[in-house]
Amino acid sequence: MTIERVGLVVHGGREGAAEAAREVREWCDENAVACTDIDVWSDTGRHSAREEVDAAGDPDLVVTLGGDGTFLRGARLAAENDALILGVDLGRVGFLTEVPAPAVRSALDAVRDGGLEPESRMLLTLRASRLLEIPAEMEALLRYGRGPLLPPPRVRTDCESGDEWGIALNVTALNDVVLEKLSRDRQISVGVYIAGRLLASYSADALLVATPTGSTAYSFAAGGPVVSPRAEALVFTAVAPHMTFDRSVVTAPDEPVGLRILERSGRAAVSIDGQLRGVLDPGDWLGVYAAPRRLRAVRLGPMDFYGRLRERMRLTDAPAAVADGTPAPLWPVSTPPPGDLAHLALPVPGAEGASGDLLREQS
Repeated sequence: MTIERVGLVVHGGREGAAEAAREVREWCDENAVACTDIDVWSDTGRHSAREEVDAAGDPDLVVTLGGDGTFLRGARLAAENDALILGVDLGRVGFLTEVPAPAVRSALDAVRDGGLEPESRMLLTLRASRLLEIPAEMEALLRYGRGPLLPPPRVRTDCESGDEWGIALNVTALNDVVLEKLSRDRQISVGVYIAGRLLASYSADALLVATPTGSTAYSFAAGGPVVSPRAEALVFTAVAPHMTFDRSVVTAPDEPVGLRILERSGRAAVSIDGQLRGVLDPGDWLGVYAAPRRLRAVRLGPMDFYGRLRERMRLTDAPAAVADGTPAPLWPVSTPPPGDLAHLALPVPGAEGASGDLLREQS
């Protein structure tokens, strides 16, 4: 593909970030590609995604240098501009970042030469009963330790708004949308609706709606399921619910999840991909659903998600199982699969990746 401008998002606190950034800038100079740094940690104030990509000259490729948090900040910009995003891994967990720092030049070459097929990831967006805002008297407290806050999401001008359907907000989430309590000693009470039908009224520390990509983030920490990032689904998870039913609910991608704060509940904070975006009062509501746009992420090859899950989460085998033997491959990997299995994601014969095998690309 033709790359005309790169937007560079650098986590300056990561070891190796400065060297990796120098490599990216040198590659851009050698290939006559404009490169603009995007400061998403500015101490002088934060801007909307639209303002940041406009200031960066509308990059068609966003390169992030850091960990998953840096990738999420870059994804907000890439989704706004329908740009590709390339994550260089300088972090500790690295579920989202793809490229090790020494391979950044070869990855940029591959993007330029059109040798990579972007991976499409689901995004979330939302409607609300009113604009998300942070009350002035609460802003200093809520931003403590977080740095400058992002501005409230704007209203989408291309969508109908008003009446019982609320307003459509110009915001996307790659990981999750979270509604959480503000008072340490009081949970929030929320009516939860799926596809317009009441599921139950919850009392909990927080309620979240995650994408498959976000299933290994906050939802996972709260006991939610691990979902393949290739799946199409929404994952609803309650955090510390004070009720018997404490299971996650996985919905179809066309089944929105609604969250209405009950009339005698406390106020609730709204976070989108870990960034505080507003405070809602009793009676207010959110409707979270799959966004029409997708994130286009650069992959060097088919992702071995389950190998990465085992490695990054440091999964260990049950001691009793280890005593009973060592698992061999389920199917042979030295010959092509039979016809009835040819459409499945299985190890490529003779190919091995960092975690032992490489997943087959699906058409």
